[in-house]
Amino acid sequence: MAVLALDNVSKSFGALKVSQHITFELFEGEALGVIGPNGAGKSTLFNLITGNIDVDDGQIEFLGRDVTRVPPMERCLSGLGRTFQIPQPFEKLTVFENLIVAGAFGNRLPESEVADQCADILVETGLIGKANELAGRLSLLERKRLELARAIATQPKVLLLDEIAGGLTEGECHALVATIQKIHTSGMSIIWIEHVLHALTSVAERLLVLDFGKVIGIGEPDAIMNSKEVREIYLGLEV
Repeated sequence: MAVLALDNVSKSFGALKVSQHITFELFEGEALGVIGPNGAGKSTLFNLITGNIDVDDGQIEFLGRDVTRVPPMERCLSGLGRTFQIPQPFEKLTVFENLIVAGAFGNRLPESEVADQCADILVETGLIGKANELAGRLSLLERKRLELARAIATQPKVLLLDEIAGGLTEGECHALVATIQKIHTSGMSIIWIEHVLHALTSVAERLLVLDFGKVIGIGEPDAIMNSKEVREIYLGLEV
């Protein structure tokens, strides 16, 4: 069953076509990786899905509902969770308070009713030891974990990860991927934009390749990475 479907979604800024007739489905419990060179339209794709950018043409369905013109906040409350490339927590709040804010908003519940859930998420994301530390004092890896934890606290049906492994060391990346794998195996549907391919392919069952706003391939990771067109465009190799 598809939990998210894009049908011929297009977006332009003047003469610049940033998304061109994008069509694909995300299935329940699936992890879909999104790759492509810089400027391919990957983050724009997320902004279209979340409603931060309006669609020019096409349709977006989420959980069987047409959300093409639905505001971003309503999409979030309906179950679309997202991380951003550059984590921006509430730096003067503690890690636990950051989660309480996200959990209360995403579940439309009083803060007292989401406290236990948020504590569980801190354990799940490896942040329980930092619960009472100010978010502004966290390392990059800890900030990435907090960004992930805040998205999970909204109880999403689909989780969008935007280059969450970017900037991490090999060891830090491995630790974060282990956390994402655990979240995915619990049944979470994920779309993950990433340049760190070994991290992405350790989780994603399928890869979608974008180039100049167009989908140039979608399928199993091995087949996609061995594609002549993908290797020429994405890896910059002459095949």
